[in-house]
Parts: sequence; C-alpha cells; structure tokens
Amino acid sequence: MVPGEDAPERGRATPTNKPRALSLLCLLLCLGGCANGANQLPYDSWRLGLLAPNYMEVWIETADAVDVHDHVFRRAMSGVAAINSPENLKGDPRGWPDRPGAGKGRQVLGADLPRLIYVRWQSLVEPQTYEAYIVIPETIRQAMVKGERAHCKFDGKWITGYRDVLTVGLAPGGITKTWLMGACLKPIEVARVAGSVVKEGPDGGKSGGQYALPLKPPSKAYIEKYGIPYGSW
Repeated sequence: MVPGEDAPERGRATPTNKPRALSLLCLLLCLGGCANGANQLPYDSWRLGLLAPNYMEVWIETADAVDVHDHVFRRAMSGVAAINSPENLKGDPRGWPDRPGAGKGRQVLGADLPRLIYVRWQSLVEPQTYEAYIVIPETIRQAMVKGERAHCKFDGKWITGYRDVLTVGLAPGGITKTWLMGACLKPIEVARVAGSVVKEGPDGGKSGGQYALPLKPPSKAYIEKYGIPYGSW
C-alpha cells in the first residue's frame, strides 16, 4: 500500500472483457489472501494501548509501530492516553498497578509481530516533551502467538487466550513501562525504558512552545498540593 497512489481506473465490464475481469479479480483475491496469511498470527491484529498514572496527564504526539518485516505503522495511536484522576484527590499516581488496563489505543491493522514501538509525547504536568524507543524482544513475540488456557472470572468460562495487547505506560521524567496482555491472562512485563527530552519541544517546535492541552482541574490541584512523585515509576 502506497499512500497517495492513484486508484486504478474502473471500467464497465462488457461481454468481451468479463472473463479477463473475473480472472484479474480472482488473482487479486488470491494475492490478498496470501498477504494476510503471511503474518501467520492466530488473530486478526494486535492492539497498541497507552496509559498514564493518575493525574499525570499526557498528550501523545505519535505512537509508531515497526513489525518484524520493518513495515512502519505511523501514528498507530495519538491523542490522550487513558488516565484516572479522581476529583477528591484520593487517586495515587505512584508506581504502576500489578494489572494495568489495556489503555486507550487502536488495533494495528495489517502488522505482523512488533519489533519496535516509538512514542513521542507531551508530559503536560511538567511540562516537557519526550520520546522513547521500546524494543520488543523475541521472547515477547513468541508469547504473543502462544495460546494459553485461562479462566475468565467475569463470566466463569475457560478459554484459549492470546496475549495480543501491548500497553505502554507514560510517566513524568520520560519513564515508560510496557506490558504484554491478553483477555483473562496475567500481564507480562516487556521493558522499562527511560526516554529522552525532545529538544525542539512540543510538536517539533511548530507550536511555539505551546502544549496541546491545559491541565484538568483535578490534575492541577493534585500537582499543586502533592507535586510529582519522581522516582516512583
């Protein structure tokens, strides 16, 4: 697939070109089936999700994925990460939960198993812009295609589950933590990566230093009262 490539011109099938059109259609369907099967995944696609600790709001400029064939999926995710910021300031942003949620994200359609995740984000509570390269080990890719029997507590059923969700946590100071997760299966820690500061600032310097969003009142109130718990992630 080449972005911006002109679509082929569509002509009306006539008695003289119907056989050729049908043959071409069959060939394209065959090739399409081969291309989809080449990934050899036991599911249609895997998911990339992102989250942030309580009150530590972030704006994701881009989260890109690179699969094992070096196909790049730019902006597989962008925008606001999943976050919980109770108004009573009783939320605890320190550390990471034992069982993080899937995060806010999307299915990475057409991708084979991931080799690398690149994230560039704005830490709105500091504020600062960071980027991080998260390498996905071969052991994690093997775990992504290994089916496991699992008991789902919410419906009491046993299933054969797959870990087909990569969740990336984004914290102040440029800290990231990544987990591999699946329905009813225990999360596996993938990596903890310390990102680096993007010297150009938000939006690559195109926004004149302006960050994407103002802090929401609960986050602003928490920071003013308790500060940022650096070192806890």
